[in-house]
Amino acid sequence: MPFKLENFLNTAVEAVREAGRIQRERFGEAFKIEHKGEINLVTEVDYQCEKAIIDIIKRDYPEHEILTEEAGSVKTSSKSRYKWIIDPLDGTTNYAHSYPCFCASIGLEIDGEIVAGAVYNPMLDELFTSIKGEGAYLNEKRLMVSKVGDIGRGLLATGFPYDIRDSKENNLNHFCNFAVRAQAIRRPGSAVLDLCYLAAGRFDGFWELKLYPWDMAASSLIVKEAGGMITDFRGGNFSLYKGEMLATNGLIHEEMINILNLTTNN
Repeated sequence: MPFKLENFLNTAVEAVREAGRIQRERFGEAFKIEHKGEINLVTEVDYQCEKAIIDIIKRDYPEHEILTEEAGSVKTSSKSRYKWIIDPLDGTTNYAHSYPCFCASIGLEIDGEIVAGAVYNPMLDELFTSIKGEGAYLNEKRLMVSKVGDIGRGLLATGFPYDIRDSKENNLNHFCNFAVRAQAIRRPGSAVLDLCYLAAGRFDGFWELKLYPWDMAASSLIVKEAGGMITDFRGGNFSLYKGEMLATNGLIHEEMINILNLTTNN
């Protein structure tokens, strides 16, 4: 394992664990909740976790750039090759309702490529980690995607965008098409955990639109390093900055592309 990348990962692990400690400690409390949109929430715990993560990264790597959900881009004095992409609390709506499905996520991008990532689910004490080329792990146990080769036996996951009430591009059409073809679909409310669970073989496929880089940075690397496949909805190259993701175990990928395009081509 490259020494430097391992150091980066160690920092990420420390930071997501600290955010997870805060989340676990304050879970179920009465805390301040704000609205970024009609149904898009942010809590004071989001901000508390974000500050804790940024403080740890700045302590170790003060010259690195940081991109985070609440604060946006935290620039350094000079252009850095290194960008830490952070979701301090993925699953905020769940957290606000005391529904125990949420996590903290950090991915490190070097020269435009994600090379290390850590995701921590504090309620189940699950730590997902990955370094590019070194595999993906759950609590130090190697992960591998499922071997389900037929979508009819597949358990899928997805989510819906925050503008679902206003935009026709709201994923309901795709959801209906998959609902009658897959074994089942789950909508847990944390895209980061959905992808980690895909890497762990718990889900067989995942699709979503209007995602943000912090939803996908660490978790996309974890999926790839567990043997999964990631593209856009048409099978083209995946980008953190396009917002569209199809991730699978690879065996049902083409089938999912075809189903996604039942709607897209109409």
